[in-house]
Parts: sequence; structure tokens; C-alpha cells
Amino acid sequence: MKTHSIFIILLVFFGITACHDKKIDPIFHKSHESKKSNAPFSDAVEANGFLFLSGQVGMDHSTRTLVIGGIESETRQCLENIKSVLGHHNLTLDDVVKCTVILKDIEDFKTFNDIYKSYFPKKPARTTFAASGLAVGARIEIDVIAVSN
Repeated sequence: MKTHSIFIILLVFFGITACHDKKIDPIFHKSHESKKSNAPFSDAVEANGFLFLSGQVGMDHSTRTLVIGGIESETRQCLENIKSVLGHHNLTLDDVVKCTVILKDIEDFKTFNDIYKSYFPKKPARTTFAASGLAVGARIEIDVIAVSN
């Protein structure tokens, strides 16, 4: 009986440990934009089947300036920037499972949301809040998590 119990315990232990995948180290991707090569962050980090994107603002990356036109233009540019980074990693907006949206002014929510809906028909999970100030004077910043498997 005792030998039988030890055999079962060993079988369960080895069965459980055999089912665990080997730990995969995260990949810190360099920016695909040469002007951001010295930035103190990665545009994207890949870990365990997910791609975590750094926040994007409504900046025209060819001029490194915010687009003109307020929340509407900045929201569209921000989402296009996200599409660009995802595309660099062979992903699309359909692969996004979570968005975090930071608005400079919560009064911009309706305008932002109307544009956002046209980019995300699959409706990923989302958190939206307002903050008193964003980098480079932006009106909006969005970061996303996408499934990369």
C-alpha cells in the first residue's frame, strides 16, 4: 500500500511538471523608427503570446510633431500609429485584446469614442480615464495589448 501511494504521488508530480511549458524570456523590441532608437522604453514587448505596446499619441512620426485638429485628428493619428506598430509585428487591430486610453479632458470622451468604435469593431476590453497632462501636450494617449500567437 505504501509503495503504491508513493508511486501515485510520483506519477502525479512528474505529470504536473511535464505539463509546464519552459519559461520564455520577454523580447524587448527596438523601435522600427530610427528617431526613437535612444528612447528609454521599447515600442513593444513580447511575452507569453502577448505583445504589449507602449502608449501612442497623435504624433505624425515623419515630422515628430502632434497633428493639428484637436482630439479628432489626434485620436485618428494615435490609432494609425498603433496600427503601424502592430503591422511591424505582423498583427492588426483585430489582435488587440485590451486598450488603455488616457484623455487630457474627459469632455473629449464622446468625440474620441465615436472614432475609436470604427477602429475596434471586435470591442477589446478597455479602460478610459482623464489626466491633467500628457507627454508633448497631447490630448490623448492609448496603449494596447495584443495576442501575438
